[in-house]
Amino acid sequence: MPRKSSKARREELAAADPVMADLIERIGPLDLATRLRRRKEERPPDAYGALLRSIVGQQVSTKAARAIYLRVLDLFGGRTPSPAQLLAVSEEELRSAGLSGRKVEYIRDLAIHIEEGELDLDRIATLPDEDAIAEITAVRGLGRWTAEIFLAFHLGRPDVISGGDLGIRKAIMVEYGLGKMPTPTEVEERSQAWRPNRTLAMLYLWESLHAIPD
Repeated sequence: MPRKSSKARREELAAADPVMADLIERIGPLDLATRLRRRKEERPPDAYGALLRSIVGQQVSTKAARAIYLRVLDLFGGRTPSPAQLLAVSEEELRSAGLSGRKVEYIRDLAIHIEEGELDLDRIATLPDEDAIAEITAVRGLGRWTAEIFLAFHLGRPDVISGGDLGIRKAIMVEYGLGKMPTPTEVEERSQAWRPNRTLAMLYLWESLHAIPD
């Protein structure tokens, strides 16, 4: 079965929810396929590298995350290290690149899971969303949000919603005129109307935040 075009997905989403229809009209076309390609250009193209980069970037600014990640790569000749190479480097060397002790533990746990076959990233791509999320979050430092974003924007899954994302919750509160931010469960419930285009809905909700004053 051929993939739906972004135009077809926008039309489905607009037909399913008048608030989404208004967002789409107000913001204009967002091309999901283009966003996916752009993200893969900005991030490591392989699944292991993408997850490694996600851990490195946690709880720091985008600029700092990029700088630290490049320093980590410098330890390995500018290339993404294999799990075995990562495990062969001392904690002191990894921390010299700007990683915290906790993040060193996390990237090593990722490497161990892959080396021991507990996380098969080729297999992950074939699993249903919830099964894939469960396997990814078994690695220390990879929470549900990271797994959802990985599914949506690395694997290109079209029907992923991240109910715990603060930006998504704030955008829903504003666009739907709620008195407070919805809970993750409430986001999940509301998102049922957007199936099977919830990834595109996330893009529109994030984009709507640019027009919201701080």
